[in-house]
Amino acid sequence: MGIRHGNRLVEIVRKHGAGILAEWIKEQFAVVKSIDRMSESALRSECERFLSLFRTALQSSEDDVMAPTWSEVRDMLGDLSRSRAKAGYTPSETAVFVMSLKQPLFDRLRNEIGRDAESLTDEVWYTTVLLDRLALYTTEVAQKGRDEVIMRQQQEMLELSTPVVQLWENILALPLIGTLDSARTQIVMENLLQRIVDTGAGIAIIDITGVPTVDTLVAQHLLKTVAAARLMGADCIISGIRPQIAQTIVHLGVELSTVITKATLADAFAIALHKTGASIVRAPKS
Repeated sequence: MGIRHGNRLVEIVRKHGAGILAEWIKEQFAVVKSIDRMSESALRSECERFLSLFRTALQSSEDDVMAPTWSEVRDMLGDLSRSRAKAGYTPSETAVFVMSLKQPLFDRLRNEIGRDAESLTDEVWYTTVLLDRLALYTTEVAQKGRDEVIMRQQQEMLELSTPVVQLWENILALPLIGTLDSARTQIVMENLLQRIVDTGAGIAIIDITGVPTVDTLVAQHLLKTVAAARLMGADCIISGIRPQIAQTIVHLGVELSTVITKATLADAFAIALHKTGASIVRAPKS
C-alpha cells in the first residue's frame, strides 16, 4: 500500500509552518489590495489560527472538507467570510485567503519531493482539490453574507424612505416618494399604525406627490393603508392627486369615493385642521 496522499502535506505544514505563514501573508498583500483595510497583525492572527486548524484536520483520515473533522476549519472560515463581507470584501477577495496558500505549499512540496514526479503530482493535486473546496466554501458564505448586508440595507432604506411626521396635534403626515410596491406598503402601514398608536392621532395625511405613477396595484396599496388606519381610529386624507393621476384613477375604475383627496399637502392640511377644530390665522401686523 502507498502512502495516503496528504501525509507529506501534514508534515510540511508542521515542519515549515513559520516560513509558510510569512510567504502566505506576503501573497495576500500582493494579490488583494483591499487587504490593506486590516492590520498585518490581525491578518497574521487569522492565518496562524487557520494553519493550526488546517494541520489538525489534515491529520485525520477524512479528505472531505464538509466532514465533522473539518468543522472547526469551516467555522473559522465562515466567521472570516461573514466579517469580511460586512467590511466590503468581494467573495473572490475573501477566497484569496485560502487560494493564496497554494504557492507556499507547492514550493515546499517541490523542495521535499521534487525528484519523484509521480508523488509530487499526487500531492499537488491533493492540495489543490482541498484548498479549492475550502475556497469555494468561503465564497458561498461570503456571498450569503453580502446578500444579508444588502437585504438589511434595503430594509433600512425602506424605513427611512417612509417617515411619518407629526404636523399638528392629532395630525400625522406620511410623504411617499418613489414606487409603492407590496414590500414597501407593508413598511408604510407598520410605520403609520405605530405612530398612530404612539401619538393618538385622529387624522393621517398620505401625500403621494412624489409617487411617479399610480396604477391599480398602487391604488389598492393606498386603500389597504387607509383601511388599516381606520381600524386604528384614524381618518386618512390622500394629497398630491395631480391631474394625470386623477385621470389614471378614473380610467382604472378605482373607487376612492370614500377617501378625501386633495391636490396638495397644504389643502389636505387645511382640511385636517378643520376636522380637528383648529385653525390658523395671520398674526396682526405690528
